[in-house]
Amino acid sequence: MSFIKDVNKILRQNIREWGMYIALLVIMAFFTITTKGIFISSRNIGNLINQTGYIAVLAVGMTLVIIIGHIDLSVGYLSGFLGAVAAIAMVSWHLPVYASISLTMALGVLAGIFSAFLVAQMKIPAFVATLAGWLGYRGALQLATMSKGTIVITNAAFNAIGNGYIPDIPDIGILPGVHKLTLILGVLVILLFIINAINNRRKMSAYNFKVSPMYLFIIQLIFVSALVGGITWVFAGYKGLSWTAVVVLIVILVYNFIMSRTVLGRHIYAVGGNPEAAELSGISVKKITYVIFISMGMLAALSGILFASRFKSATTTAGTLFELDAIAAAFVGGASASGGVGKVTGSIIGALVMMSLTSGMNLMGIDISFQYIVRALVLVAAVVFDVATRNREK
Repeated sequence: MSFIKDVNKILRQNIREWGMYIALLVIMAFFTITTKGIFISSRNIGNLINQTGYIAVLAVGMTLVIIIGHIDLSVGYLSGFLGAVAAIAMVSWHLPVYASISLTMALGVLAGIFSAFLVAQMKIPAFVATLAGWLGYRGALQLATMSKGTIVITNAAFNAIGNGYIPDIPDIGILPGVHKLTLILGVLVILLFIINAINNRRKMSAYNFKVSPMYLFIIQLIFVSALVGGITWVFAGYKGLSWTAVVVLIVILVYNFIMSRTVLGRHIYAVGGNPEAAELSGISVKKITYVIFISMGMLAALSGILFASRFKSATTTAGTLFELDAIAAAFVGGASASGGVGKVTGSIIGALVMMSLTSGMNLMGIDISFQYIVRALVLVAAVVFDVATRNREK
C-alpha cells in the first residue's frame, strides 16, 4: 500500500510535467494497435522524426517566447523565406553549403533583432509586430520564388541534412542489418542519463531537498532506460539515427542546459513570471526580450534549412501554418498561456504528439478534415489541463 501511495503522490505532484509523456505513450499505443504495428515500425518512426524536425526546432524557440509572455506569428513564413534564401544562394549564387547556411542563419538573427526592436524598444504588442512580420515574410517568400516557382536543390550535402543518416561502423558479423553505431550511441545516452540522475539526487540530498524513495528512483531509472533503449532499437532497425534527429538533439541539449543550468535561464523564467518584479530585481526585461526573439529568428532559419533540405526544394507555400504547429506543440508540451511556465523537453514532446496524431491518422486513412478537428480537440484539452492544474496548485 505504501508503494501505491508514494506513486500516487508523485504523480499528483508532477502531473503537469508527466501528463504529456503519458499522452504521447497512449497515442502511440493506440495507433500501433489500430495500424497493426505499422505505426511503430522502424521506417515509420524514422520518417516521423524527420517530419517533426523542422517543427520541433520552431517549438523550442516558441516555448521560450511564450515563457516571457509573448507570441511570434512571423516564424512560419520567415522559415519558408529563409529556406528559399538558402536554396537561391546555392542554386543561383553558387555559394557553397556552409556559406549558404551561414548566410541564412545570419538573416534569421537579423529578423529576430527586428522583431525584438518592435516589441522591446517601440513597445508594440508582440502579436501585432509579428503579424506584420507574417505578412512581410510571406510577401518576401513570394518575391524570392516568383521567377521559378519551385527552386529545386541538387546539392547532395545540403539534402543529406533532411534525408541522410549517420554512417555505421563496418559490419563485423554481429547483429546483421542493425545500425550498430546508433545502438552504441543509445547505450551512451542511457549511461549519461543514469550518471546525471544519480549526481542530481546526491546534490539534492546534500542540500536537504526532498527526494523520491530509493525504490521509486530505481524504477524511474529502469523505465527511462528501457524507453530510450526501445527507441534506439527502433532507429537501429531501419537506417539508424538521421542527421535531422542529430540536429534536433543538439538544439534540445543546448537550450535545455541554458534554461535549467544558467543564470540566463533563471532570468527568462523570472521575466515570464513577473516582468515588473524582475526589472526591480535588476534583470533587464528589454535585453531578455532581445535574446529570446533573436533565438527565435535563428531557430526559424534552422527550421527553414531543415524543411528545404527535407523536400530538396523551396516553394511558394513553404512555411504555411508552421507558426501554428509550433504554438500548438508548445502548449501541448506544457507551456502556459499566462507565461513563466514551460520546458524545452516539453515542447519536443508536444511536437511529437501533434505529428504522431497526423502520421497515425494518415496511416488509418482518416480524412484531413477530421484530422484538423482531432488536433484542435487535443490542443484545447492541453490548455484546459494547464488551467486546471494551475488552479489546483493555487
